[in-house]
This record gives sequence, C-alpha cells and structure tokens, in this order.
Amino acid sequence: MKLIDTHCHINTMIKEKFDTPLPKNFVKLATPIIKIANQADVMTIINVGTSLPESINCIELAKAFDNCFATVGIHPNDLQATWQDDLNKCAALLDDPQNKVVGIGEIGLDYHYPGYDKEKQYTGFKAQIELALEHDLPIVIHTRSAGQEVLDVLETYQQEKLRGIIHCFSEDLAFANRAFDINFVLGIGGPLTYPKNETLRQVFKTVPLEKIVLETDAPFLPPQTIRGKKNSPAQIKNIALYLAELRGISLAEVAEVTTQTSQNLFKKIE
Repeated sequence: MKLIDTHCHINTMIKEKFDTPLPKNFVKLATPIIKIANQADVMTIINVGTSLPESINCIELAKAFDNCFATVGIHPNDLQATWQDDLNKCAALLDDPQNKVVGIGEIGLDYHYPGYDKEKQYTGFKAQIELALEHDLPIVIHTRSAGQEVLDVLETYQQEKLRGIIHCFSEDLAFANRAFDINFVLGIGGPLTYPKNETLRQVFKTVPLEKIVLETDAPFLPPQTIRGKKNSPAQIKNIALYLAELRGISLAEVAEVTTQTSQNLFKKIE
C-alpha cells in the first residue's frame, strides 16, 4: 500500500519560528517524522511553501529526502510589500530540477482576518497562477472566507489547462462540482473527522473518489483522535481509513485511487 501526503509542513514542525532558515541539524530532526510516516505507508510527502523563506526550506527537505517534494509560493496572508521580488525569487527556484518543485502553493485568497488587502491578495494570486501555467505546474489553493471569489478567479483560466487542489476543502457540494469542472480536486485531512463537520462528511461520501487527495497540513489540523496535539504526516493512514469507512469501501481502494490522483496531478512525483 502506498499513501501520499499532498500537503505538509515538516519545515515548520522542526523549528520554532516562521520564515526562518531550517536549523543546521534539520535532517536529524526530520528523519524520525518521515520514518514514522513511512511505517504508516505514507511513502511520499509534499511540503508546501507559504513564503519565500519557507519555500526554500521545503526545497531543502526535498533535496535531503528521496520521498519528499516541494511546492513554492506565497500564502495570501504572507504577501509582504516585497512580494513581487519574493515571487521572482520563487520563480528562479523552478529552473533547477534538483529542487524537486512539483507545484505552486499555497496560494489563494483569505478574507477571514480584518485588515486584509484585497487588491494585493488578488494581484498576488493571479501572478502565481500565471507562474504555474508558464511552468505547467499544478497549484495548491488556500481559501478562507473567499470561496466564491477564488472560484471566479480560477474560472477565468479554465481554457488554459490550469489544475490543482482546493486545500483543506470546507465548502459545499455545489462548490465542489464547480471545482471539478475546472480540473481541480479536493484535499481533505483531519477536519473530515471533526464532530461538527457532518455537512463536509456528506460531500466526501458522495463526490467521486478520484476527485479526492489526502493531506495532513501537519503540524496543523490533527484528526479528532489526536486533537490538541501536533499533527504529523503519519496521520494520512488514519484519514484514509476514516474516508474508507465513511464511503463503505476498503482502505486499499482509498489508497490506490487517491495515490493515482496525486501522481496524475503532481506529475514529477511518479
């Protein structure tokens, strides 16, 4: 059995502060996290960038571990005054195949916290979509309190073979179907197991299995069984098992189909 964590942040699991370089002993710190994941049949991990420094950290992990890959991108809440220069530096990282960059993300719109700059988020989002199209890479979408706006932006690129994941999907079935129409799949992790999320469970019980990929967002969003503790990529197996039981199918089928979808999307991890 092979499982894939399509969205993880081991880079933030092994240090105390965001947007700082990995510690010199990062290989030693990351090794047990990855080993435990492998023991739980999680054979591939994609660490997802949220800023220029963290994108570089994801690349360092990808270089150090055969089964790790990276995305580069700037999270909507991390678009600083220098974001355009930062994005140019992220773009330069795509030129070296040894960096093992398989996507652009996480990018999108986030209108949850007061004081957001809507115009900057919108401009930054579109610039990163166009970077992904230029390099034929999928995108990893972060959306919070901005679902319709995100879909509206994505639909403007529908004829340009844009593809990607709606990370941490938390919308309704109508949203899911619009996402499918524009070649996006749904990322699901710990929130599927939360007692309050019955509506979300109904979505994932009914949508096509081949439109789903698994993710942890570790160290964030732990499954219900470990709420209050740090999440880890090893939890992918528990999420897969929960999804299998929800849909009345085998764990092996969930593993096979979600892994194939992930490999089709992130072509460089095959």
